[in-house]
Parts: sequence; structure tokens; C-alpha cells
Amino acid sequence: MIKELQDIQLTAGAIFEPVADVMVAASFANDTAALQAVNQGVALFDLSHWGLLCIGDEDRLRYLHNQSTNDFQKLQPGQGCDTVFVTSTARTIDLATAYVTADAVLVLVSPNRRQQLIEWLDRYIFPMDRVTLKDISSESAVFSLIGPESDALLKQLGIEITAQAYASHQQLTLGEVKIRVAVGNGLALPGYTVIVSAQDAAGLWEQLKKAGAIPIGNCAWEQLRIEQGRPVPEHELTDDYNPLEAGLWQTISLEKGCYIGQETIARLNTYKGVKQQLWGVHLQGTASPGSSVTVDGEKVGQLTSFTETDSGRFALAYIRTKAGGVGLQVKVGDVEGEVVDVPFLTHEYP
Repeated sequence: MIKELQDIQLTAGAIFEPVADVMVAASFANDTAALQAVNQGVALFDLSHWGLLCIGDEDRLRYLHNQSTNDFQKLQPGQGCDTVFVTSTARTIDLATAYVTADAVLVLVSPNRRQQLIEWLDRYIFPMDRVTLKDISSESAVFSLIGPESDALLKQLGIEITAQAYASHQQLTLGEVKIRVAVGNGLALPGYTVIVSAQDAAGLWEQLKKAGAIPIGNCAWEQLRIEQGRPVPEHELTDDYNPLEAGLWQTISLEKGCYIGQETIARLNTYKGVKQQLWGVHLQGTASPGSSVTVDGEKVGQLTSFTETDSGRFALAYIRTKAGGVGLQVKVGDVEGEVVDVPFLTHEYP
């Protein structure tokens, strides 16, 4: 049924490229209009190439509580959170969003981490654990609504969102189609995440488009996520960095009990041991991820992502804490730049 969705997208002008071995709409040949919709209307992004995991049975909350950085024990059905899966030494694996339902937890994970996380999570299910783990990615489709008119669009379809807390969600019926609508879209921008069965994905996509949503491709979304500061695996989330360095303090509970990587994170927080931090960088020219960031000829960091926008060149980079933060003048090769804040990241405990 996802093929039916892709056929509709192809008819609408989608240009497909592989992402994590899945063909994804890289562009709809409308990037300017789509990015304008992000700021003034509603953009519609297909997240169906991401992974959707379903954690079930009685111990599901305790299990996820023990496997990632956020506090799952306090969550009730209809609530959710962002959380980070880390190694035993607190190196980042993935930034995920979890939605707690009455009988399961749905976990949205990055496309290039789905299989790794399935194997990782399965490794920590022990015989006495009442936990089930299922990959439901192929059974589901996930869409993002991004932009200030997202509420108005949903109201136009007869959908009224009552809760406004991030990752809170409701199961609703649109016509005869069951959908789950969650507050937030994975960026620090207004909007929603919509989960629907794969068989109903094409029809829902068409409804959202007819209501005024402008499709946005993966290339434009990548530009957005860099401008927003959302870290992703293989760029900002790697074995080289921990979630405190990655600016993901909002995903971490410092009060909850033991979990994988907790000891390292607690020690870094207690002893102010965060040696580098992720920032945005306005650049005056082109640069490549992996390039060194310098101040007065001394290396102080490394570029992790780069994009070109209508307002200039922009990058994400890890910068040594002692070197400074917002306002720091840096160079990437011969290209000058200035360190700036980005809305998705936090650099201290909220």
C-alpha cells in the first residue's frame, strides 16, 4: 500500500532517491514553495521511511525506562516524549519519539537506525520480562504537518486537537480512517505527526493535500532540520558524542533511576564534564561535513552538517566548550563563520 502512496507522489512530481535502502521523495520540484509553507502555511512531509516500533505487554514502560534517557514511568496513555538510546558509555545511538497508548508504546526512530535498534532492544529483553517488540514500519505510514496553519488545516478536516503538550496524542477517525495525531513534528516548529495504517496512507495524503498542505521533499526537510538544529545519526549522533554534548538535555531525566548509560551522564552533569557542544554556524562560504573548525588557527571543533539556504550557508558543528558559544568567530578552512543558537537544542538542564 506504500507503493500506492509513492505512485501518487510520483504523479505529483516527486523525484525519488534512496535513503537507508528505501526510495524516498527527495523533492517535489517545489522546494521554494514548500519552505514558504513551513513559515506561512502547512508543509506535508512523508516520514514513512522512518522506523516505527511497537513495544507491548505489562513491563513495556519499565523496560523503555531502563533502556533510554527519559522518564517513562510517569507517562500515561495519550502522553509521549523524546528520548535518546545510548550505549553503556552514553554514546548516542538515536533520538526517538515515543507515544504511550493504552496497551503499547509506539517508538518513531531514524530510518538508518531501525534495524540496529531492533537488535539492540531485543538483546535486553530477558526471559522474565513481560515485553514484546515488533517492527510495524511496513504496516504504517507517518506524516509530518509543519507550519503555523497546521491547526487550521486539521480543523478544516473536522479534527480538533485538545491537548497541546509535546508528543501528546489522540486516536481519531477521519471519515472511516483511523489516525493517530500527535503534537509536534520532530522540529522546533508548529505542527503535528500523523500515524495511519499503510493501506490508508495514500487516501490520507490526498486529503491533507486537498486541505492545503504543500508536499515537501527530503532534501528541503534536511535543510530545515539543519537550520533547526535537530541532530541525526551518522552526522551529530555517533559513537563520538553523548546526548549532553548533542544538546539533547530536554530528553534526559536526571532524577530517574538506573538506565543504560546513566552513570556516565550523571557524572558529566555533576562534574560539569561536557567538553564540547553542538551549535549552529552561519558561514560565509561552502564547507564540507567533517571539516575542522578553528579559532586563530587552533582546532576547536568539527562540522557535522551543512546546507545552503536563501539567506546564506548554514552548518551544525561541535565546538569545544572552553572555546565559547554564541557569537564565537570561527573558520572552516578559509571560510569565516559565527556560532549561533538553534531552536531545537538546549545546553543546560531545563
